Amino acid sequence: MKKLYILFLVVSLTTTVIQAQMVNPVKWSTSVKKISDTDYELIATATIDSGWHLYSQTVPEDGPIPTTFIFNSNSSYVKKGNTKEEKGITVQDAVFNMEIKYFEKKTSFKQRIKVLKPIKKITGEVEFMACDDRQCTPPTTIDLEFSLN
Repeated sequence: MKKLYILFLVVSLTTTVIQAQMVNPVKWSTSVKKISDTDYELIATATIDSGWHLYSQTVPEDGPIPTTFIFNSNSSYVKKGNTKEEKGITVQDAVFNMEIKYFEKKTSFKQRIKVLKPIKKITGEVEFMACDDRQCTPPTTIDLEFSLN
């Protein structure tokens, strides 16, 4: 009986781990908008599954992991200012017991750059965390690529 109980426990834990690893509620896409001959706007768009939310770049200390963008340094361009985000929704979050800004369904983050010499693509990454009313994903990092044609 003890062996049967242990087997049941192992199967249950394995199933839970597999289900947790399969949760991927945020899909990312990129685009580029040409502003002038040298200025571009890099746009990272998050499509968020129903019932889930993605946190802002700015969250209070001891809160969830903020959405963070890192653009790989390159002598061909310079960033102009910080990455901008949309308005989003600000709520009193019961899980973290604080006021937090997040996004639902779809949102975009925009980074302006100035091109100094010809470049075909800019790479970077985004780290983020998403939650629904029952669970949160672990912090996840996704590679981003922006094509400047």
